[in-house]
Amino acid sequence: MFGDIGKIMKIAGKMKTELPALKEKLAATEYTAEAGGGSVSATVNGKLAVVDIAIGQAVREDPNADFDMIEDLVKAAIAAAQTKAATAAAEAMKELTGGMDIPGMEGLDGLM
Repeated sequence: MFGDIGKIMKIAGKMKTELPALKEKLAATEYTAEAGGGSVSATVNGKLAVVDIAIGQAVREDPNADFDMIEDLVKAAIAAAQTKAATAAAEAMKELTGGMDIPGMEGLDGLM
């Protein structure tokens, strides 16, 4: 029982020193995902904010483009990029905590 408390204290100390740099690194990292076979791509940062949307030239030049479909592709690309960013943050937190579940830390893997 006391071994777990010692481990938690050690992780807490590590988090206090390493978490600010980890947050900064994750926030500065960009994650890109595509939808529609590359017709649309979206890039988000580590805070899950959209920083870029790109619509492929073929879609732009298609006179029969279905704008409802394009909107759906944009949303899908954004969601996929945000999932990549959230997964990277969760993996970084897991690494920082040594895989230990710490109560109250559940929401931090979406980049605090």
